[in-house]
Amino acid sequence: MYFFSICSLSFFSLFFSSTLIFLFGIYYLIFDYSVFVEWELFSLNGSMVIMTFIFDWMSLIFMSFVMYISSLVIYYSEDYMSGESNMNRFILVVLMFILSMGFLIISPNLISILLGWDGLGLVSYCLVIYYQNVKSYGAGMLTALSNRIGDVAILISISWMLNFGGWNYIYYYNFISNSFEMKIITMLIILASMTKSAQIPFSSWLPAAMAAPTPVSALVHSSTLVTAGVYLLIRFSPMLNMYDYGWFLLLIGCLTMFMAGLGANFEFDLKKIIALSTLSQLGLMMSILSMGYSKLAFFHLLAHALFKALLFMCAGSMIHNLKDSQDIRFMGSIVNFMPLTSVCFNVSSLSLCGMPFLAGFYSKDLILEMVCLSWLNCLIFFLFFFSTGLTASYSFRLFYYSMSGDNNFYSSFSFDDKGYYISFGMISLLFVAVFGGSFLSWLIFPIPYMIVLPYYLKFLTIIVVLLGSYFGYFISDVSFSYDLFSLNMLSFVSFTGSMWFMPFLSTNFVSYFPLKMGYYSSKTFDYGWGELFGGQGIYSMFTYMIGYVQSWYDSNYKIYLLTFIFWMFILVVLFFL
Repeated sequence: MYFFSICSLSFFSLFFSSTLIFLFGIYYLIFDYSVFVEWELFSLNGSMVIMTFIFDWMSLIFMSFVMYISSLVIYYSEDYMSGESNMNRFILVVLMFILSMGFLIISPNLISILLGWDGLGLVSYCLVIYYQNVKSYGAGMLTALSNRIGDVAILISISWMLNFGGWNYIYYYNFISNSFEMKIITMLIILASMTKSAQIPFSSWLPAAMAAPTPVSALVHSSTLVTAGVYLLIRFSPMLNMYDYGWFLLLIGCLTMFMAGLGANFEFDLKKIIALSTLSQLGLMMSILSMGYSKLAFFHLLAHALFKALLFMCAGSMIHNLKDSQDIRFMGSIVNFMPLTSVCFNVSSLSLCGMPFLAGFYSKDLILEMVCLSWLNCLIFFLFFFSTGLTASYSFRLFYYSMSGDNNFYSSFSFDDKGYYISFGMISLLFVAVFGGSFLSWLIFPIPYMIVLPYYLKFLTIIVVLLGSYFGYFISDVSFSYDLFSLNMLSFVSFTGSMWFMPFLSTNFVSYFPLKMGYYSSKTFDYGWGELFGGQGIYSMFTYMIGYVQSWYDSNYKIYLLTFIFWMFILVVLFFL
């Protein structure tokens, strides 16, 4: 009964807070209003350590979205995690996660950002290792250690900012034109954002973090942890544009988008496919942000949070009914048994692809049209549109495996789509996933925008999506798939399907050589020559000498007396000298 109360209490408090904050956000957006709250904690070497909060339309709307999604995720957990014995602990850890995210969102100060940033890293580690087994532990360590790189970058940027006499980066927007320190700080912030938003070469932790419970995945990998890096860069975007670091971030973002899209087409784990699609969308946000369109990146961040949380919830409902099996090859004709879940799943998938008039369309179509309008080279242009096609491809492949054909599960099975809490969570998100995009576009871009392009560029997006959908069906087809996974194509499939060997490069490749050197040095020095000439060697030498002398004394009493007289003689000589 206590669990029911904490779950419901969390849901209602978060839901009403979200509504209230969203209304404030709209008010601040319409009147272009910001509130800046600060109080001094203490002074250190002339630098004041100040706790600062900024309430503007961006932080308030993002905060309301995080609270809305988390409220539904906690409500959804009541059904999904019903067999869990430590339910209160799970809910409290999720609430700590939301609190850390809130600190990150409303802080324009690097020290208070670090508080939220480190909180996110620590609590996400606790959530990833929630199911306590070896695989979860490995995934948790990879997640924590990848994010530590970003934490260290923020710590170094805090120490660099000591030169300015304060850590409120918002004050220094107008003083950054020729500051060497600010260049270094911007580079460190880019590094931190790349680790938290899982860009190449730090991508391998995001699919590994799927070891966490599905409600956590719905919250963490849609609207919170992974978008923290993008949000931080949106706040630092004036510096990003000033120092011309955009080209680097553009290349990294496009490569991440391409790599994740390609990998998702060869993956059979349902949650990992959705994680790779998140990675692909993060690459899209990063790349459009690096081109200077920070509002557009923020718009896509919000729209993506809505439909991706819904996608994870539907996946969780399927996994729950498939008795915790995540392999899409066991699915099939789920639409007959779980109609509500299937409707929500397909709506969120189509929104992800950019189906006209759903949430994803308004941001994604606008981003691709801005790409057509911008000065870009052929490689970036190709990566943008090819990755969009790959998004449609893996979405259609997922639909093909899960919805069509015969059911491939056990001959005796029972699917149930009647879970009240799960259904309530999905339906609440379904409405915002359909109407949220248009609503946000009218709010964030109140002046109607019109991008004039030749008709072949205008239609390029929809053509790419349709071609991608056909390609997704094509690689799901058994005869082609049989050839694709044959030994001829094995190297290509293993390369793309394993995220360009990045999980190996992040773990074994990094640790193997130092561990091998440690083993050899330990074997050679500690257990080898060091042991021989060190502790054990000296010990054995002394025991041998003592034994040798003792054997003398034992075997011959005359020698014992002679040595006694010899020592007495030496003592007498020394005494008289």
